[in-house]
Amino acid sequence: MSETITAPAVSSSAGSPPVTELSHRISRAEAWRRRGPLLPALIFMIVVTQVPFVFTLYYSTQSWNLVRPGSRHFTGLQNYADVFRDSQFRQVAFNTVILIVGTVIISVVLGLLLALLLDRAFFGRGVVRTLLITPFLVTPVAAALIWKTTMLDPVFGLVNFVLKPFGVGQTDWVSKYPLPAVMADLVWQWTPFMMLLILAGLQSMPRDIVEAARVDGANSFAVFRELTLPHLRRFIELGAVLGAIYLVNTFDAVYMMTSGGPGIASSNLPFYIYQRAFLGFDIGQAAAMGVVTVIATTVVATFALRLLFKTFTGKEAAA
Repeated sequence: MSETITAPAVSSSAGSPPVTELSHRISRAEAWRRRGPLLPALIFMIVVTQVPFVFTLYYSTQSWNLVRPGSRHFTGLQNYADVFRDSQFRQVAFNTVILIVGTVIISVVLGLLLALLLDRAFFGRGVVRTLLITPFLVTPVAAALIWKTTMLDPVFGLVNFVLKPFGVGQTDWVSKYPLPAVMADLVWQWTPFMMLLILAGLQSMPRDIVEAARVDGANSFAVFRELTLPHLRRFIELGAVLGAIYLVNTFDAVYMMTSGGPGIASSNLPFYIYQRAFLGFDIGQAAAMGVVTVIATTVVATFALRLLFKTFTGKEAAA
């Protein structure tokens, strides 16, 4: 005689939580366990970036000049109104746009040409690639000094030495063309980055498509226009966005080469804010300029990154 032992049915009593709620708690605990190692980095980032920004917001509502002790008082949004009425601030903002757009466009074009060159096999390609990457590895301060003293010096500069047979005398490039001089230094530094990014895109391009186009009778320019350039669009956009985001913070090249002069001819927003805060001692207005710059940069960067992500996801979905 055998007995059939049946396991008791699991029933949720009134006091025990439902299964779905229990699994939700477990999944949430698992998510926090995975995020746990990132919490120190998150806390450090908040302390280093967000706390100073909160203080900057507070200072931007104060009229505070360090050379006038006891003059600090609350002014509300008056500093922001003064910033938008400041003609020098508008000129410096325009200089910043010219500096960023010009540097990015020239760097992308030169990087594309060099990437097309390095994509071909020739003797010594590895050495040439290493030499072309070198400017990106030079520290910005050292690069600015190289261009100010070695390249653009009116007496001993290499640029005047090369252009002397063409009738160009001892031109003081930094004094006559301050903003293009700073742009030349930044282009020299950022072209290798664009070149590497575009070269990676070229080497990821399927060779069979190019060979099929050539079999169909397409010449080199047609292949570049119809196949290579559309394939490189994502990489060029990525390089342009990353370069623009970084170039907004350019300070060392302006400080070391021109100090923003003559006047404000080569000043950009970070250097102008530095002048107002640490040379003019106007903490309130400098803080307001910093807040306006951060907000404008965030808006432009967010818009550009969204367009870039749409491009990448659209290509992947189409593939």
